[in-house]
Amino acid sequence: MKFLVILSLLVTLLVATVDINSANVKELTTLKGIGPKKAESLLNYRKSHCFKTVDEIVKVKGIGKKTLEKNRKNLRVGVCQR
Repeated sequence: MKFLVILSLLVTLLVATVDINSANVKELTTLKGIGPKKAESLLNYRKSHCFKTVDEIVKVKGIGKKTLEKNRKNLRVGVCQR
């Protein structure tokens, strides 16, 4: 069972993109340089702002241009769910 969970996570990391308008903490922490604290900051920011582009992620405290560039190909912006 653990093997399937790990395999599932690896496939998600390799294939899926993360929607910054709807991802949860677990999904956000799959991104490079995003730990639980930064993921929570992103969720808090998202409570009052919708992302229109992935570039806007740098508006979140603790997330800079380097983190954006490391993850750009794995990010997407879906429908805002505020």
